[in-house]
Order: sequence, then structure tokens, then C-alpha cells
Amino acid sequence: MPIQRRLRDLGIGAAALALLVGGVVVADRDGQDAQTGKGASPAPPAGAGTTAVGAYLDYGPKGVERMAELSGWLGGAELRVGHSYLPGDLWENIEGRPGFLASWAAWRRGAEDRMFVLNTPMLERNEERVSDGEVRGLLNAGAAGEFDEHFRRLAERLVLLGVPDTVIVLGWEMNGTTYTHRCGPDPVAWRTYWNRIVTTMRSVPGQEFRFDFTPSRGRDAIPWTECYPGDGVVDIIGMDSYDQPPARTFDEQVNEPYGLQKQVDFAAEHGKPISYPEWGLFRNGDNPEYMRRMLAWFEQHKPVYQTITDYCPHGVWQCAENPESSRVFRETLSRRPGTVDPAEPTPVPSGTPEPDEPTPTVPDPDTNGREWCFSVPMGEWFGQWLPDQEFCLRDHA
Repeated sequence: MPIQRRLRDLGIGAAALALLVGGVVVADRDGQDAQTGKGASPAPPAGAGTTAVGAYLDYGPKGVERMAELSGWLGGAELRVGHSYLPGDLWENIEGRPGFLASWAAWRRGAEDRMFVLNTPMLERNEERVSDGEVRGLLNAGAAGEFDEHFRRLAERLVLLGVPDTVIVLGWEMNGTTYTHRCGPDPVAWRTYWNRIVTTMRSVPGQEFRFDFTPSRGRDAIPWTECYPGDGVVDIIGMDSYDQPPARTFDEQVNEPYGLQKQVDFAAEHGKPISYPEWGLFRNGDNPEYMRRMLAWFEQHKPVYQTITDYCPHGVWQCAENPESSRVFRETLSRRPGTVDPAEPTPVPSGTPEPDEPTPTVPDPDTNGREWCFSVPMGEWFGQWLPDQEFCLRDHA
């Protein structure tokens, strides 16, 4: 049973709980207070004005573990962005089971200037090649509010886990054909549905979410500008950009219709910062020129964050197939302030490379249940009579 429902069963509603404890965090005993925030574009975090760097290393706890290893390989370069995906197979997974999110939440809370980026599907069965007709019906159902509760639960869980400032990459690559949450079958319904999701998640007390509108580079199935849901519900305009045809050169990637330059210009017209949640090598092979030019593009245009997709064939650390691009990436980021000259390459993690998208499963549940605790700071009100109280619940969901 979800932890929020457990609290309700105890007679503690979300508003009452917030009033009682002033922003309590439910987590693995090491949370920090959630901050209150509503509406679009909350105050920027520490380190604003510089591009936060990270990588997608694995969508689960392994990704958290590998962050420090990648930093070491880069001579101690600071990795401020943790990037994960919610599985899009079932609604209960899109709601973000606490056991799935807890590792990333703990990592984010480890430093004030870190950023947690979470790709969030808009529909279940997200990679099952659902027909355009069915997608159209699902988008209209979402636009009518049928799925609001799933996103409310996700927002509540992120706030309770102490990551109310998560960057939500909602319905990514909507201009293509891969995902059920694609825009093409009904752009009007898609835009309305996006608005409902954002409005629902922003209604949760304590949230500070930023919503990242991220198409894939180029026109694809539909111009991504036709999917744009409006400035009031978008905080960042991102782009997933891999080195692949039809663009044969980096200049073509910049100048193609709906390419990199269009993203920069469109964002400027709408007063939004940019980002690159997914980028890396692909069908053009080991391409150090692409790597050099892409890193220079980031330096020129200062996105909020960039996270390379680091597994084969896209990556440079967990993939040995791209040695020349790996050298450029490592040398460039190791020259950043605060780094040292890297030693000999650290062996990449062993194991099977990750698939092109995270497997739509969640870690096996703890058969003994997970204990979720929250502390009620009684001292601020009743300290002379009662010490601080800690309450623990066991979640078997």
C-alpha cells in the first residue's frame, strides 16, 4: 500500500501533516526538510548560471553507485546531475514506488547544488507499439482528467522523499513514434493532457518541480513545435540529440529543420533555458569530432544541464567501442575547474551494457517490507513537555 495512503489511514492528511511538522520528509531515515514552492519556474538552485553535468549510468541503484566512479575517472570532476527513468509499463510504476526512488532521493539530498532529473512517461504500456487510434483515445482520456490521480501520487511521493525540486522530463521524444505518449495522433489532446499533468503535480503542497519539454532532434513524425503546451506549464526546453543520420555532420545537426539551432532560438523566443537530457554517439560510430563539437555547443549555449547517455553504443565510459570520443570527453571535462589530472583509466563497470531504454521493471520488493520513518519536531511547540517523536511505517507494496 502506498505510504501516502498509510498516512491517510492513520487519519493524517497531507495538509494536516504539513501543518503539524512544517515540511516533514519520509525517507530512509536521512531526509531533509522539503521546501514549499508553487507555480512555474521556482528560484534557481545553487550553481545556477553554469551547466550542471551528469550522465545516465543506470536507472536504478547501480546508477547511483556509479556516479562517484565516473567522477573519479574524470579527475574528480563534479557530477551534479543524477538522471533516471520511471518504468512506463504500469501506472503503479509511473506513480514512482518509494523503493524505486529512494536511492536517487538520498543521492540528491547529499549536496545542496545537486539536481535529480526524472524522465516520466505520460501513459502506461509506453513501449508497446500501441496503435495511433488507441493513443488518440488515451490522450483524450488524459486530457479529460482520467489519469490525474497517478501524477498526484507521484508528486506526493517525490515531496515526501525530500526531492520536491525534481526536474520532470515529461513525455520525452513526443515528436517521434516510439512511445505511447507520442503527440502525433492528436496534438491538441496531447497539449491539454500535459497541462493537466503539470497542474495536478503543482497542486501538491511543498512541490518545486521544473518541467522539461524534450523532443528528439529534428522533425521526426511531427514538428515538435506543434506539441509545445505553453509557457505557463514549461520551465525548460530540452532536446535529445544523438549523432545519427539523416544529419551527416554536426553542422547539419545544428541547422536541420527543428534541429539544435531551432531549439536555442525557440527557447529564447519563449524566455526559457535549455537542456540536453539525452545525447551521445550512435549510428555514425566513434566520432571524436562530434564529441568535441557537442561539448563546445554546451560551453557556448550554457544549458541548465546535460547528461550523456553512457552505455553502448552511445557512451564513453561504460562503452569500450568509442575510444577516441572517450578520450575527447575525458580530457575536456577533466580540464574543468576543480579537477585534477586523471590517472590511468579506471576500469569500466563489469556486467552487461544497459538496453536503449530502461527495462520496464522495478527492483524486487523487500519481502520483509521497507520501514519508512518521519520525525515530528515537537520541540518547536511542546519541547518542555515532549521530546521529538519518530514514527515508522512498513510499506509492503
